[in-house]
Amino acid sequence: MIMWVEETKSGKFKFVERYEDFMTGKTKRVSVVLEKNTTQSRKTAQKTLDAKIDAALAKSAEKPITLKTLVKEYHEDQKLTVKKSTYTRNYHSCKTLMEILGEETLVNRLSANYIRSSLLSTGKEPGTLNEYLTRFKALIRWGYHNDLLSDISFLDKIEPFKDVPHKTKIQDKFLESGELKLLLSGMGNETWMLVTQFLALSGLRFGEMAALNKNDVDLKHDVIHVTKNYDSINNVVTTPKTACSIRDVYIQEELKEVCKKINLHMLRQIIMYGYGKSQLFLQDTSGGHIHYYAYNKYFRENCEKIVGRSLTVHALRHTHASLLLENGVSIDTISRRLGHENSQITKEIYLHVTEKLKQKDNEQIADIKII
Repeated sequence: MIMWVEETKSGKFKFVERYEDFMTGKTKRVSVVLEKNTTQSRKTAQKTLDAKIDAALAKSAEKPITLKTLVKEYHEDQKLTVKKSTYTRNYHSCKTLMEILGEETLVNRLSANYIRSSLLSTGKEPGTLNEYLTRFKALIRWGYHNDLLSDISFLDKIEPFKDVPHKTKIQDKFLESGELKLLLSGMGNETWMLVTQFLALSGLRFGEMAALNKNDVDLKHDVIHVTKNYDSINNVVTTPKTACSIRDVYIQEELKEVCKKINLHMLRQIIMYGYGKSQLFLQDTSGGHIHYYAYNKYFRENCEKIVGRSLTVHALRHTHASLLLENGVSIDTISRRLGHENSQITKEIYLHVTEKLKQKDNEQIADIKII
């Protein structure tokens, strides 16, 4: 292409040259403004424009990389840097992304419009699309930070899909004291009934409970040592969710009785199924870790049938917080017992319980005649 000169309104001179963009095949322009239009100025302008064009072409001519190759590199890195549970989750997310975008798609040539259009074509809900988008952005940024991609500025153009949040009543996140008693009385499976009692009285996550060894439950000193988590998906014991999750949980008298019942129940189970000794506090019928999905299915079905609401196992953790709040335990004490620094749901439950107790107080006062 040949450089030409345009005089600006301010009396300066704009030196311009065209070149073909590698990515799009379209003609683009580069320019530089100088004070004079002399032979020396034209030489200076030509050098500047050549440098700009070379930089643009070098940027565009980076080695093409397919989505499949990028994902493969990403997985290899994650095997060494993240927990197995995180690796598995991200592995399946990336597999879905390759199905949506095409595994042979050149990542270097992706655009914001292509990403949005491809995701929308799946017909999925906005919340699901935003989950895909979050993983996609993490993947692309990883590629950039590991020198596999040189330009990821298109990510800034991709905004989250507008989602209409589902407003869940706070009451649907935990069981009231009466509901918990009703649920327990209707549970026919002794193992799952004891598990429900244990979770409601301890506040442990299911994975923390499933990972407990017998020596972690110290009935002599009334403490449960929470130091690990059982990953049901990958069938491995890992570190807890966060550093705050490593904690000692006090065993109150009611919880102590449940722990004793669990010990007796496990002893009977060993005799019945003959699987020999196990170091686990709670065992399945082969002596291994108890299964989250089996319990969650049982818990959901019984909640639906007995209480009239479909709840997840995690609701028992919120139930524990609610019951402690109703009995005057501070939110800070509860947070430490649950093993987290901050919980929005715990705060929401706190406000709900406070309002409920205030209403109960008002109802008592309403019936009193003083004068």
